[in-house]
Amino acid sequence: MPDHNGKYAWTATVGEKGQIVIPKQAREIFGIRPGDTLVLLGDLERGIAIPPKSSFAAYFRMAFGEEESK
Repeated sequence: MPDHNGKYAWTATVGEKGQIVIPKQAREIFGIRPGDTLVLLGDLERGIAIPPKSSFAAYFRMAFGEEESK
């Protein structure tokens, strides 16, 4: 899929065990490697998001109400 200003879209099929395969191009672009742990964020109205690994700390602070260390 061509690059459109850093925006991408892929499809994935959910298997019988509820597993999905992240497309190769997506894994390469976002540096997802075998054994990595991903965070899935869900909202009934907006859907599911898989944020980049680099933002885990910020999402953790938001979820648990902790202030960013200065």
